[in-house]
Amino acid sequence: MDTVQFLREQYGKPLGVTSAYRCPKHPIESEKDSLGQHTIAAIDLRVSRSDAHEVLRLAFQLGFTGIGVNQKGGHRFIHLDEREKPNVWSY
Repeated sequence: MDTVQFLREQYGKPLGVTSAYRCPKHPIESEKDSLGQHTIAAIDLRVSRSDAHEVLRLAFQLGFTGIGVNQKGGHRFIHLDEREKPNVWSY
């Protein structure tokens, strides 16, 4: 959470949170073969298309190792976590 807060401070604008911690019994998590990052420590942010590059730049700079990007309309949804093996994906 401290790293997310620092990212927000560096970004200088509000960041909309669409998902964070999920109980292992959450419908999305219970469908998975193994527990996802949201049951450990992960956050999904909603940012405008024009600001997505800046948020991603900061995420890489701050050491987030799990970074996913989803494109929907005029927004980007950016998943951030600190997994052991670095991974970047779209969803």
